[in-house]
Amino acid sequence: MDSRSELADFLRTRRSRLTPDQAGLPEDGRTRRVPGLRRDEAARLAGVSTEYYTRLEQGRAGNPSPEVLEALGRALRLDASEKEHLQNLLARPKAAARRTPTGPQRVRPGLHLMLQTLQHVPAYVLGRRTDVLASNRLARAVLTDFDALPVPARNLARYYLLDPTARQTVGDWERIAAETVAILRLEAGRRPHDRQLADLVGELMLRSPEFTTWWNDHRVLRCTHGAKLHHHPVVGDLHFVFESFQVPGDAEQTLYVYNVEPGSPTEQSLRLLESWSTPALTTDRPATLPSA
Repeated sequence: MDSRSELADFLRTRRSRLTPDQAGLPEDGRTRRVPGLRRDEAARLAGVSTEYYTRLEQGRAGNPSPEVLEALGRALRLDASEKEHLQNLLARPKAAARRTPTGPQRVRPGLHLMLQTLQHVPAYVLGRRTDVLASNRLARAVLTDFDALPVPARNLARYYLLDPTARQTVGDWERIAAETVAILRLEAGRRPHDRQLADLVGELMLRSPEFTTWWNDHRVLRCTHGAKLHHHPVVGDLHFVFESFQVPGDAEQTLYVYNVEPGSPTEQSLRLLESWSTPALTTDRPATLPSA
């Protein structure tokens, strides 16, 4: 992934979504040939010269100061995920760091035990590239049985975008799938030399009709909480409020827990689903991804 073109496209797409009126700029009467702000307007809002901003978009401005990054964030109305992504794109990893391999991701025994303890709600652990490293019985019953898949295929983005059943069972599928692409975009900025991530993106571009459009939007997202709806063929609609937690001691693993309202129809449905779970879903089996 070319960091210069990634940076240029990201800043351009952020500029294009802002109108002069939204940015508090008066119309100057000039004909606009591009949507949103022009480079000189973005530069003015950030308090830098147009020449410097142009060099920044072209990846020729070196390492901007924290003050410049903060000014750019204010000028382009970047949220926390977008500011993080901008910093990632502006970073200059050393060649040695690019070649340094990372080991396979393993979920420690205590975390597997926690997943088993959370037996009344779906829960799972995501690693790099939205790989599903471990999941409990209800997560496999509500989403899909990741443990029944080949280890390289245990990936949440592949499930949402390539599994045909996901379109029917995941409520508001388009929003959830687009958000997952935005999560991958943030990951790509953080790990620009991840060969397996690049392979995953290439596969999704070839096999998912919607992926390329969402990927080219350059939207980024760190998903920490939210609401999800699943249409289960046995127990019907399931409403969840999920929370995610970075695993202590491993910044590249995230625990997702799908909470339910006590006494709600969803809680009752999950109890029924527990009793309907097949033997293949009743044991929480460790998962280790062999890939770096």
